[in-house]
Amino acid sequence: MAYTTINKSGDYFNTKLYTGNGSTQSITGVGFQPDFTWLKKRNDAAYHFLVDAVRGAPKTVFSNDTSAEVSQVNGLTAFNSDGFAVGSNSTINGNSDTFASWNWKANGAGSSNTDGSISSTVSANTTSGFSIVSYTGTGSNATVGHGLGSTPSMIIAKDRDGARDWTVYHKSLGATKWLQLNDNSTSQTGSQMWQDTEPTSSVFSIGTYAQINTSSSKYIAYCFAEKTGYSKFGSYTGNNNADGTFVYTGFKPAFVMIKDFSEGSSNWVMYDDKRSAVPDANINNRIVYANTSADYEIASGSRTIDTLSNGFKLRGNSGDINGTASYIYMAFAAAPLVGTNNIPANAR
Repeated sequence: MAYTTINKSGDYFNTKLYTGNGSTQSITGVGFQPDFTWLKKRNDAAYHFLVDAVRGAPKTVFSNDTSAEVSQVNGLTAFNSDGFAVGSNSTINGNSDTFASWNWKANGAGSSNTDGSISSTVSANTTSGFSIVSYTGTGSNATVGHGLGSTPSMIIAKDRDGARDWTVYHKSLGATKWLQLNDNSTSQTGSQMWQDTEPTSSVFSIGTYAQINTSSSKYIAYCFAEKTGYSKFGSYTGNNNADGTFVYTGFKPAFVMIKDFSEGSSNWVMYDDKRSAVPDANINNRIVYANTSADYEIASGSRTIDTLSNGFKLRGNSGDINGTASYIYMAFAAAPLVGTNNIPANAR
């Protein structure tokens, strides 16, 4: 786990909320030019739109669906110096509708990487531990270069050409298991996904399963390496109690996504510090689910978390976040505790 020189988390990840106008508009205030933007309508049921600079706007995949990549000509149309532009698609710019965008910085459109047995196109930010990887499958066991220079803690991958499930690697599960971002199932086991081989500082291994490596199909993978004080990828066990488990991250979280991997029928629950129930408070019970379009943002007491100066505490007993199950999570900092910014962000 590498230390970083990140002094401002908002230079690499930021949540930006906006209101649609039903036409075209530029969304500014992200704080950087994003290379990966994840969009979700907050006030109505709608698909999640995921767009990145390697595939290029307006090419879109949907976290809640198995669909192949589509070109949404009126969707997210461009990445700009302080945000992105959207067209008239009501899913991401309906008039008077409210939206959330989660934005990560990589390194532009990417370049060729030959570290793996399959050549890839990689846009990598080694400081923040995030890369976007595009590759073409072979149908045979292979390795793919990710460009991070450190070992990924989480990989989220999708077949761009086929109607297939998403595939998620998480270090807490290891390379013998995987989850699917588009559904609520438990972790699955089999060597055909990651070859039972942990990723390294240069490559990740892929097997022969169609979700990750069909001959001639194009794939996109979002790779995250843990950076002390900025990002955290771990696991915890729920206690099925409103006085729930405390999860130490080493920073005040700006974003958290949680998934039960042991009991099933639980959603991928997404939180951020811009949609908290009480502005400028620790309490966060406004959730969206990465795996479904049917449930728009809701305030749910049983899914409440407290975001504290050094982690988050579960305040509800929903099976989605704090039942009797085991959970994995990913988290990004509101303010890091490393570099020159080594004073903890105070819980308010």
